[in-house]
Amino acid sequence: MKEKKKMSLAMQIFIALVLAIIAGLLMQSHASFAESYIKPFGTIFLNLIKFIVVPIVLFSIMCGIISMSDIKKVGSIGLKTVIFYLCTTAFAVTIGLTGGNLFKGLFPVVATTDLAYEAAEATSFMDTLVNIFPSNFVSPMVEANMLQVIVMAIILGFAIILVGEKNVRVVNAFNDLNEIFMKCMEMILKLSPIGVFCLLCPVIAANGPAIIGSLAMVLLAAYICYVVHAVVVYSLTVGTLGGMSPLKFFKGMLPAIMFAFSSASSVGTLPINLECTEKLGAKREIASFVLPLGATINMDGTAIYQGVCAIFIASCYGIHLTLPQMLTIVLTATLASIGTAGVPGAGMVMLAMVLTSVGLPVDGIALVAGVDRIFDMGRTTVNITGDAACTMVVSNLESKKDARRAKAGK
Repeated sequence: MKEKKKMSLAMQIFIALVLAIIAGLLMQSHASFAESYIKPFGTIFLNLIKFIVVPIVLFSIMCGIISMSDIKKVGSIGLKTVIFYLCTTAFAVTIGLTGGNLFKGLFPVVATTDLAYEAAEATSFMDTLVNIFPSNFVSPMVEANMLQVIVMAIILGFAIILVGEKNVRVVNAFNDLNEIFMKCMEMILKLSPIGVFCLLCPVIAANGPAIIGSLAMVLLAAYICYVVHAVVVYSLTVGTLGGMSPLKFFKGMLPAIMFAFSSASSVGTLPINLECTEKLGAKREIASFVLPLGATINMDGTAIYQGVCAIFIASCYGIHLTLPQMLTIVLTATLASIGTAGVPGAGMVMLAMVLTSVGLPVDGIALVAGVDRIFDMGRTTVNITGDAACTMVVSNLESKKDARRAKAGK
């Protein structure tokens, strides 16, 4: 008897996504019920993902570094990753500003008289630099401060390499722990269709009518820019530097893309992203280093959102942005993407920084705050796709470098 073919995770998530949209639209008059009784199950699922993400980042980066067993190689991968992230983020803001300008005439003019928005205090560059380094062994893991967890993993990984011959037992232990946490992750990910449904349904129920309202044009502009950036920039980089057909890349990334869209959490999507990039052929040690770093500092989608929203807010206040101001936005958003690492709702914090840099009223954030979750779904999807594109590119470049070395060594 032929065994029944199991439905792929991508298909399960897709069905959950469609059902969530239908259920959400049907429940518009009962949005509070969806919020009170459906959303908590989604939150439980996200909590489980957050619980597993810190050990996975810590152990997978450490094991990745140990398996490279060469500190120089780690440095070369890190440098390529950061350069790739900075360049694509700058492209993203530019696309956001261009899209915002093209749509400017269609944006609604929303009254800005009684707006008030309390902006969180922006951290200075030096403070950000200091905050990357942990002052305590446990607190980065407790607070899920991803940048500090990554720094810890790098320091521990280097130390284990430098200990030399004596490290065999430790290396085996860490590899075993890594396997155990990966197994935990597999178990949790089996629940993702339910999680996706429970997270998305309340959002649609609450925002259904609101989206069709005044901000439809702004959302449309942002989403068109998201798609353009993903299709143009990522296809070009994956095709030219990653040595892979863009179609194959996007097809392989579908589970992660759909999960990111419904959960709006970059860090939460990390485990699925690791799985997708490995299936696409990225080396495990590279994926486990590049992806956690990307989930923390690479925010292309957020950068596009900055560009579109800055222009929308400026037009609501009747302010015309000059070219130097737009260049300031590009620079601020690119640097801010590293500063506001992986915080939920980081988009709002960054938007406050961007608006301040060009002298726009921060109160304007209140205009887009209501539908921030809808923006967030799109920007998270772009963010994680960018992380995966970088993984494929770095993995391919490193393979070529190894091949050249092997040839020269013959």
